[in-house]
Amino acid sequence: MSDSISDKLFTIRFKCDDVSHLIIKEHANCLQCVKKDCNYFCPADVYEWEKKQKMTTVAYENCIECGTCRIACPYDNIEWVYPKGGHGITYKFG
Repeated sequence: MSDSISDKLFTIRFKCDDVSHLIIKEHANCLQCVKKDCNYFCPADVYEWEKKQKMTTVAYENCIECGTCRIACPYDNIEWVYPKGGHGITYKFG
């Protein structure tokens, strides 16, 4: 029996900061991006393209700090840093 991604994400806790540790450097670059890769490579669904607003939204509260976004964006347009002390991901098991 395999657990879904949602089930696995439930086993972690994120102490949310008031300020995002994930920043879209230049929203104009997102407009140029045809594939919108960040909507697919993030295992925690942090990034979502908003068609009406013509921008990528960032749900940093979902971040599991894997670092994929900092290397997978074809425009190197995502600034990723560890959340400041006391904030971020905590794993319940392990």
